[in-house]
Amino acid sequence: MIPVFVLVGRPNVGKSTLFNRLTRTRDALVAAAPGLTRDRQYGDGHYGDRPFIVVDTGGLSGESNDLDGLMAQQAWQAIDEADRVFFLVDGREGLTGHDETIAAALRRTGKPQTLVVNKTDGIDADSALAEFHALGLGDPLPISASHGRGVERLLNNTFAGLPPAGEPGREDAADKVIRVAVAGRPNVGKSTLINRMLGEDRVLVFDEPGTTRDSIFIPFRRDGVDYTLIDTAGVRRKARVRETIEKFSVIKTLQAIDAANVVILVLDAQSGISEQDATIAGYIAEKGRALIVAVNKWDGLDQVDRAAVKSQLELKLPFLGFASTLFISALHGTAVGELFGEVRRAHASAMRDLATPELTDILEQAVQAHQPPMVRGRRIKLRYAHQGGRNPPVIVIHGNQTERVPETYRRYLVNAYRAGLKLSGTPIRIEFRTGSNPYRGIRNKLTPRQVSRKRRLMQHVTGKR
Repeated sequence: MIPVFVLVGRPNVGKSTLFNRLTRTRDALVAAAPGLTRDRQYGDGHYGDRPFIVVDTGGLSGESNDLDGLMAQQAWQAIDEADRVFFLVDGREGLTGHDETIAAALRRTGKPQTLVVNKTDGIDADSALAEFHALGLGDPLPISASHGRGVERLLNNTFAGLPPAGEPGREDAADKVIRVAVAGRPNVGKSTLINRMLGEDRVLVFDEPGTTRDSIFIPFRRDGVDYTLIDTAGVRRKARVRETIEKFSVIKTLQAIDAANVVILVLDAQSGISEQDATIAGYIAEKGRALIVAVNKWDGLDQVDRAAVKSQLELKLPFLGFASTLFISALHGTAVGELFGEVRRAHASAMRDLATPELTDILEQAVQAHQPPMVRGRRIKLRYAHQGGRNPPVIVIHGNQTERVPETYRRYLVNAYRAGLKLSGTPIRIEFRTGSNPYRGIRNKLTPRQVSRKRRLMQHVTGKR
């Protein structure tokens, strides 16, 4: 599972600046879930080839009444789900009583922590660090989040203390097992759907401990196909799968989506499509995961309400055109069995090997039907295509001036490949590569005498002097 790093500290110590530095963004609002993450912000980061999730929390003043408030509750919930806590303090202001209060509370959590002294640029770092040793959180690490100094060392030290990444071979060996995550906002029926999926006839369930304390992996078999259900609702034992647990954790959902091959996004037909639904759906699409949209509680709606829900799907989730949509009732089992067929089709599409001749043929047909636009009097030329990755399928197209291909034409090619390859339930990503001109620079390789002879020859052929 992807490690989770949480940034905590009192206000104005540079948490958001460090967040933006770690996520390489200018905007601290990354993958936020409206309504639940008002005081927490979530983002993706990479250290080399190691991904991680970073959480920016609201500032803690250190006062007891604030620690019991909503902002503090959000921060401490994030800390509870963290693999490591970065406790930020201000090197210019020095140690404060609020820092000491927060440090005491952090020590009681037992979480691995790194004491990060920010804003140490332009001052004597040794003097700034000295007083923070009194917090008893180990050696403080000086950084400048605004300039990036010390941030690489922070990540290097952090990953050195984490388990190594899984071996690639293990991932390849698990390709035949379909990993399915069930995601959605609270009270949409995720737990009911999970219980229904696990309770069908001919289903064998056995327990396997999860790799983290909160995300549970439930292997099971149905009709000869092996699945691993990634449960974000906290189901821990077979004996307890009938419990309705609607606790929502953004971190667990992000981890489950990242670990999955296919995501089932559960929506509540009775409450409509919310902004939070769109946020979760956008994160799934951004991650490139195969997707099935399950509109739950469908049985209790009349024709007018059903038409309204379908209209909302088109208006609020237009970017999910690649996903199949099922209208289900997890409580009564309506259409739940159909989910497995859609999951298998989406997984097969996401993991499919695509032949270069087939990809190039589809490209040629698409170009013949609709030419790329002209750029500065020259036509964009697209020559051939090959596969660049799976889960999701990545198609690499080579040609000239490919950096100028407009987004509308990219979408046209995506639709052409989806239709030509008959892919279902998975997004398609297209990457363009511009080949170098083999004749570029050849003039510089000619001697002056060769250049003169070439000029005289051209004048003779064209009749110009």
